[in-house]
Amino acid sequence: MSVDTELGELELAALVSSRICHDIISPVGAIANGLEVLDEETGQDMREHAMDLIRKSAAQASAKLQFARLAFGAAGSAGAEIDLNEAEKVTRAVAQSDKHSVDWNGPAATVAKDKVKLLLNMVTLAFAALPRGGALKISVTGEPGAPSFKVQCQGEAARVPETFEKMLSGTNDHALDAHSVQPYYTMRIAKSAGMSLAAGVEEGGVVLTASPVV
Repeated sequence: MSVDTELGELELAALVSSRICHDIISPVGAIANGLEVLDEETGQDMREHAMDLIRKSAAQASAKLQFARLAFGAAGSAGAEIDLNEAEKVTRAVAQSDKHSVDWNGPAATVAKDKVKLLLNMVTLAFAALPRGGALKISVTGEPGAPSFKVQCQGEAARVPETFEKMLSGTNDHALDAHSVQPYYTMRIAKSAGMSLAAGVEEGGVVLTASPVV
């Protein structure tokens, strides 16, 4: 399925919602497990371990929710702009919770909402391109009204997700699910924002780019 073979809005919303829930359910489940240990255990060591688990999982869930709010949510009214500093902040928080490192290079500026959403969804694809963790270098160049984005991914087993490659080339023939909807949604945002999206391998890593359509 290519970006030109578009899902209905209701189906797309359902799949994206499932995707977000998939990301959040793990830390929320860990919090629940930690609370169960507190209810059942009297040993100080186990209770301290449970509290540590709860604290770390709560921080991870919070980071993922704040990231999702900007990447998938409305984040303001139609036509709104988003501060790139806020996008950097939520990116660093979720990367830290998933043990990725981030090098962010961009201006202190506000950028159109859809373009910032595109950048954050590119970051989400970058996480998927680093299944064993790694380093992200994120660059924002050009004028705030017409920015270009580059996300470089370096890490063990770095690769462009197969579904994303097929969608970019228009050769994907599999039905979308909650996992594969991420590259599709990213391509939909790029199209809406008037930007072209590309992915490739460079110096042993993966590079994702988005540029204004001329």
